Amino acid sequence: MAKTQEPFFVGWGKVPKDLRLFLICCAVGLVVGFAAMAYATASTQEDTGAGAFMGQTRATGVLQVEPYPILHVISSPHFEKGDTILLSGNGKRGAIDQAKDHDGKIVQIRGFRLDRGGLQGVQLRNGQRGLRPTENQETSMQIPVESLGRWKLSGEICDGKCLGGAMRPGTGLAHRACANLCLLGDVAPVFVSSGPIDGSEFLLLSNEDGQAVTQDILDYTAILVGAEGEVERHGDMLVFKISPETIKVAQ
Repeated sequence: MAKTQEPFFVGWGKVPKDLRLFLICCAVGLVVGFAAMAYATASTQEDTGAGAFMGQTRATGVLQVEPYPILHVISSPHFEKGDTILLSGNGKRGAIDQAKDHDGKIVQIRGFRLDRGGLQGVQLRNGQRGLRPTENQETSMQIPVESLGRWKLSGEICDGKCLGGAMRPGTGLAHRACANLCLLGDVAPVFVSSGPIDGSEFLLLSNEDGQAVTQDILDYTAILVGAEGEVERHGDMLVFKISPETIKVAQ
């Protein structure tokens, strides 16, 4: 009696009928297995909330330069009147060079919209294409500043551009290095509070005098920290006037 020949498959030949079901099951198993592994890995990551680097936008509003450039919106097709938005430049750069000569003026801005929930921003186009004063400097819009008292907060210090939607915030050394490069480029730092403060978890950072605080916080970015300082509401945005000497790494 002749022996039954076992099915054998090589890549350049046809798949034997007896092996087809086995190979299909292997292929389906690999696809399902890798999909399950990807889902399991993603599910362990902290949810940073919806964020987006959206299409082009424009707005007119009152420019505030310190501690970092922000715009109090008067009119815009994508923002509401009274919204306060962070401004940044291209790459890992802030908007101070474009904004410094126009503090308190009504300006027009153009650029790409950033949006992560309660944190909104615009990456400006270069030069006057991104920011320029309007001819009419008369406005009845007042920028209210309200003190909310002194707070002790816990949270994470990030850069406002990547956090705002230019990138999805990560963890570890790469995340910290990216944040510090942005901050060294004068991108506005943002304190992400562990709990909402007067309805917001995102607070623009300044020093106790309401000025830029970048150099004092570089050792504490992208890690959980605790700090104290006065909280103020500038228009639609909270500003945490942090006391650098109170910053402590959370245990």
